[in-house]
Amino acid sequence: MNLPLLRREASRNWPLLVIIAGVLAMYSLVIATMYDPELGESLAMMEKAMPQLFAAFGMSGAGATLVEFLANYLYGFLFIVFPLVLAILLANRLLVQRLDRGTMAWLLATPVSRLRVILTLAAVQAIALLLEVAWGAGVCAVASRLLFPGELDAQRFVQLNLGLAPLILLFGAICFCSGCVFSSTRLALGGGAGLCVAFMLLQMLSQVGEKWEWLRLCTPLTLFDAKALAAGDGSLWPAAALLAAALVLYGVGAAVFCRRDLSL
Repeated sequence: MNLPLLRREASRNWPLLVIIAGVLAMYSLVIATMYDPELGESLAMMEKAMPQLFAAFGMSGAGATLVEFLANYLYGFLFIVFPLVLAILLANRLLVQRLDRGTMAWLLATPVSRLRVILTLAAVQAIALLLEVAWGAGVCAVASRLLFPGELDAQRFVQLNLGLAPLILLFGAICFCSGCVFSSTRLALGGGAGLCVAFMLLQMLSQVGEKWEWLRLCTPLTLFDAKALAAGDGSLWPAAALLAAALVLYGVGAAVFCRRDLSL
């Protein structure tokens, strides 16, 4: 990696991280304050009225513990979709825009190798995504400690976030690899983003009913079982598979970029 480039891109993209972090903090605090028996009964009534809608967003069943409650209402959808938005935006700002406007030439004209450049840009995206996951987890942990002391099972909560982080990295790797592979700006941006959104939609459909349950085999989100991890019944081996896939895609993207004939 190239540290000056890493610092420059971090300073250029930090406002985007702050915006997403603010949204995550808002939802985290709102959901954490909803861990209340009376509100839980209201949510159960809403779920009975709209079971398919709650199931589609992975919010069926509030859970018996605080960790299960957070896993159900945050980690099933919100803590996935907002980092996904960040992954798409960063892939566009770090790579696709530069290739489209020809400004990548400024980076490649420096005495830094093409491999170091692309690995540094990939590291910027990956670090930003991991920071967002850690930020969301931190807000939830602090809010839970202040509002419900002793209610949060730390071990299960850590496992829950260790399961989420590789999934978010995989989404980032898909978007980044797409930007490296495709020469068309539309495909470079829309290919990775479209595939990730398709995975989200397939996961939502698979949760609606038994008729569509087979669709869970078509999306990597199946490997992140938030409810099982929160209940202590899940394994981190699927997370290891997601992490391996993310590293492979980052590597493939870097390899293609290094051999690509760029029109700059």
